[in-house]
Amino acid sequence: MGYPGKNHKSYQTPKRPWEKTRIEEETRLVIEYGLRNKREVWKAQSHLRKYRKAARELLALMSNSADPAFFDAKKTELISHMQRMGLLGPDADIDNVLALKTPAHLERRLQTLVYRKGLARSPKQARQFVTHGHIAIAGRRVTIPGYLVTRGEETGISYYGTSPFQDAAHAERTRITKPQGAGVN
Repeated sequence: MGYPGKNHKSYQTPKRPWEKTRIEEETRLVIEYGLRNKREVWKAQSHLRKYRKAARELLALMSNSADPAFFDAKKTELISHMQRMGLLGPDADIDNVLALKTPAHLERRLQTLVYRKGLARSPKQARQFVTHGHIAIAGRRVTIPGYLVTRGEETGISYYGTSPFQDAAHAERTRITKPQGAGVN
């Protein structure tokens, strides 16, 4: 098991490191979401991999179990957790869990939501605002760009109380416009 206080790797590197299509797709995601490096893409993939594994185990449990009530409880628990996290819609099923792709996870990051809400001009600037402490969720400063925002917290994203960006007349804020096609408030 190892020492519990030591941080462990939270991602898996690709099995085929020089696969051209994978490299191009990861590069596109890094640019589109303003990520620091491909390790953040791999973390998102590993996170979704855990959910898909849980869904496959539920399907195996359904086919082997004689107790459908236990299966339904576990299924409801998994689906409701993913709905709270904003990864699934209201009428989701196990098949939707298995069909999740990496962009669904990357869309739930604080950095992306700050950009989508129009608080920053670009994903890179959104990352900078978060790390410099200009962004808060429900009044609480969050400085982690990869923080996964739940649906309940999504409406509370704003500038931090003592941030200079709180002033609407700030020079940088006047340049910020809502991004094209942003469906989030």
